[in-house]
Amino acid sequence: MGTKKHSESTPLHPRLQRELETVIAMIAIFCRAHHGKSRQLCPACRELNEYAAKRLRNCIFQQDKPTCGTCSIHCYKPSMKKRIIEVMRYSGPRMIFTHPLLACAHLLDERRAKKASKNQHKSIYRGTKP
Repeated sequence: MGTKKHSESTPLHPRLQRELETVIAMIAIFCRAHHGKSRQLCPACRELNEYAAKRLRNCIFQQDKPTCGTCSIHCYKPSMKKRIIEVMRYSGPRMIFTHPLLACAHLLDERRAKKASKNQHKSIYRGTKP
């Protein structure tokens, strides 16, 4: 588990880059449906997009990061957390039609995180290390 912080110019681990692409795609789907048909994000969605990218770049888990829904640390401030949840609830089911590879990869990442968390809990109860 690394604690290295990334600047915008530092390349992200491929896993984090894919997660960033997924969040960007979800925000774009939401924005087009709720704030106009433009290819560009509205100012509010652009702000959320920049905030999400910053939080992802500064994630303490880095390449071991679980999906946000399964993460043990909720790093978004409450107002942004409310907005990103709204975006994900709307865009998540639609991702399979517009970005099927990203959607499938996200579901696999989520499943892996849940499985790892479940295995960690089992090892704690057995008194062994995960």
